Amino acid sequence: LYLYCKSYAAGLRANTAHTKTRSDVRGGGKKPWAQKGGGRARAGSLRSPIFVGGGVAFGPKNNRNYNQKVNKKQKRLALMHALADLVANDKLLVVDSILIESGKTKDAQVFVDGFNQRDVLVIKELIDDKTFLAFRNLQNAYLIEPNELNAYLAAAYHSVVIEKAVWDTIVSKES
Repeated sequence: LYLYCKSYAAGLRANTAHTKTRSDVRGGGKKPWAQKGGGRARAGSLRSPIFVGGGVAFGPKNNRNYNQKVNKKQKRLALMHALADLVANDKLLVVDSILIESGKTKDAQVFVDGFNQRDVLVIKELIDDKTFLAFRNLQNAYLIEPNELNAYLAAAYHSVVIEKAVWDTIVSKES
């Protein structure tokens, strides 16, 4: 579970840190002074890292890939461990259906508040427009379909509410 969560979090990294090397900085094409006879240290470019306005030596580049490979069986095992932990701690609730017909966030909030948990992951087989709209603006609830479920989400939320049909599918796949 730890390896999967670490891999998932690494994949979320934005990778925006970037510096220009001496070849990326504008200018510096001409040799600033003669190689010999001036009494100064030799220099080939004013954009060398030792000069002000020069490039950065060994700085971060934004073409780095932080993704970490996790085997399929390990992913499935991590999800099963996360779900087993939820079941053992009575944090997984199976309901017949999740439906907010009004499409109002207020009704979805009442639904979520009924579980007395800090945050809730709601798993619905097919998300209809009204239910999506109702849950969209809730900070302490996250609505997903079964194919979006992963060990990271299952471990991150304090409680999981899942439709019976989805739960039966998960159980039948793993047994």
